[in-house]
Amino acid sequence: MNKQGKDDDSAMKKPLILAIETSGRNGSVALAVGEKMLAQTAFSAAMKHNAEIFPAAIELLSRSNRKPREIEQVYISAGPGSFTGLRIAVTLAKMMHLANNVKVIAVDTLDVIAANITANESEIANLDKFAVILDAKRGQFFVAVWQMKNGVWEKILPDCLMTATDFVVRFADSSEPLGILGEGLVYYKDSFQADGIFVLDERFWSPNAEKVHFLGWQRALSGEFTDAAGLKPNYLRGDGAKVKRVS
Repeated sequence: MNKQGKDDDSAMKKPLILAIETSGRNGSVALAVGEKMLAQTAFSAAMKHNAEIFPAAIELLSRSNRKPREIEQVYISAGPGSFTGLRIAVTLAKMMHLANNVKVIAVDTLDVIAANITANESEIANLDKFAVILDAKRGQFFVAVWQMKNGVWEKILPDCLMTATDFVVRFADSSEPLGILGEGLVYYKDSFQADGIFVLDERFWSPNAEKVHFLGWQRALSGEFTDAAGLKPNYLRGDGAKVKRVS
């Protein structure tokens, strides 16, 4: 077998992957073979997760001449985020695992949004620190912070709950500017306005299935699959979850 033949054979052995993002306002699904993205489609409007997830997935499979039974891995954004959206993704992943032994990987939604920056560094010049912010209701926000250290993005503040006032008091510092992004800014952007804090372009605010795949594939390469039987949405609060509140 020549080298080209070996390369083709290797590519054929890579799994067909369905990536699902339903944690945010605007859902999406993506189809990939290994690390190669085949296609992604976004739902037609906000909060259309339940109505459009199955048609969107079937449409992607049809465009790629694939069948549902060929899917070997499913990656989902498991939260924090929309209660309904998270339940939809978790339920679908469990169903696929039970029906066809599909392997599952659940990734953190704040990490998915952060990947809009960490996987596209060339689009953000001179950014050394940023925070992802999601609305947690009740006057609180889900927050995580990343900082560039030795050429690598590090998550320096894990997912936690924080008020906008707490955030501004802690991070407003003109000597170390901090970029912010995330759907928590849709209605509350003004609450985070302060010296040293600046809002990144809205195109980076939302999670998407392509980035779910990006993070999921990295875990798959290391064999870090999620226990499908014990899979639960990550609400950060409620459902017995322990929450770290930072002030």
